[in-house]
Amino acid sequence: MKTIKGPALFLAQFAGDAAPFNSFKSITKWAGEIGYVGVQVPSWDARLIDLDKAASSKTYCDDLKGIAAENGVEITELSTHLQGQLVAVHPAYDSQFDGFAAPSVRGNPKARQEWAVSQVKKALTASKNLGLTAHATFSGALAWPYLYPWPQRPAGLVEEAFDELARRWLPLLNHAEDCGIDLAYEIHPGEDLHDGVTFEMFLERVGNHTRANMLYDPSHYVLQHLDYLEHIDIYHDRIRMFHVKDAELNPTGRQGVYGGFQSWVNRAGRFRSVGDGQVDFRGIFSKLTQYGFDGWAVVEWECCIKHPEDGAREGAAFVKNQIIRVTEKAFDDFADAGTDRAANRRMLGLE
Repeated sequence: MKTIKGPALFLAQFAGDAAPFNSFKSITKWAGEIGYVGVQVPSWDARLIDLDKAASSKTYCDDLKGIAAENGVEITELSTHLQGQLVAVHPAYDSQFDGFAAPSVRGNPKARQEWAVSQVKKALTASKNLGLTAHATFSGALAWPYLYPWPQRPAGLVEEAFDELARRWLPLLNHAEDCGIDLAYEIHPGEDLHDGVTFEMFLERVGNHTRANMLYDPSHYVLQHLDYLEHIDIYHDRIRMFHVKDAELNPTGRQGVYGGFQSWVNRAGRFRSVGDGQVDFRGIFSKLTQYGFDGWAVVEWECCIKHPEDGAREGAAFVKNQIIRVTEKAFDDFADAGTDRAANRRMLGLE
């Protein structure tokens, strides 16, 4: 067993144009002051990181790490959630996802996809330069519009989508191998990799690639009514990251999992600040510790009710109280009778 590291904070939801959220130096100082010892950095946000420099300059990466250290935190991982999304986009979502890309490739799906691949490659190289071991991303989605089988899906449609998804990601997984970095796909609705079965479908197609792993976020499983504790039992060998995010599912006679196209605050399933929802974090931290997860517990704040700064401050204290310092001895060592092999054989009637 190993002790989980943390608390850490995903900075994507906090970065902004006003201080202290508008530079890496000031946002890490703020995070350290409210109790965090790690930060997960969105690689698309130029206010926090210059991805081109991070991919090309070890000196720049050392400077970033030094700034973080001065503020009492360390960089836990980089994220390419937005760029990873653009590795595979169904045409139905072209307009919505164009805003994730650089202006020069918007309106051109082929160029946008090539840009996205380049971005993920740079982020993996930057992760190596930063001395990290894992990288967070989304898989993108080609089959998502066909999630519910009505009208009936044509034979082979989903298989073709996953074949293509694997084809696009395999070179990136190989680059991750070259960099010594695990790619951790956040298993997330809206992505083709949105539960255990779809992850397995992808994993099979990339030859069980050792760098194809998971970012575990229980909030997305609550909203799918999936057993998120058993999920750890099944996939613990592939879990490389952990987002501490809360959620609740309160179905009514009017709406359930799909939410009736309502705003987040009016949905049966909605994200909540850590500790305000239904996730059994005590069970999660116990299972991850039991299986030797030695990554970071990273708070991802998303809540339709609470102010983000309150959620961040409370999240740091919450995670700190959940982390289990692993024991170095058995609880019943005091009753050790000091037996040896000869005594054991006598007890078994073998001598």
